[in-house]
Amino acid sequence: MKTPILNVRFFKNDNGGEPVRDWLKGLDAHDRKTIGADIKTVQFGWPLGMPLVRKMAKDLWEVRIHLIGRIARVLFTAHDGEMILLHGFVKKSENTPQDDLELAKSRLKQLRSS
Repeated sequence: MKTPILNVRFFKNDNGGEPVRDWLKGLDAHDRKTIGADIKTVQFGWPLGMPLVRKMAKDLWEVRIHLIGRIARVLFTAHDGEMILLHGFVKKSENTPQDDLELAKSRLKQLRSS
């Protein structure tokens, strides 16, 4: 079996919560499976570019996931052999909402300061 290039882990906030894991739990099984498969593709194929992965900012990328009838994004950072999932959401507009981008950047900052 092929060894993953990156180990995947969920960002943990100060109270131990894992926002991306919680978001995933709220989705149906088919959506979770699709998102998991795309994350696994990144995990084993890193570094990847479009159409699956797009750089959003310094040390911040998005996994571009196509679900049935909608689009999801998982924002992550890659550091020391880890893919740390910072934020996940279902897109409702063409551009990535600034609030979602800022939330991921804020979590990245928290990660760096811990």
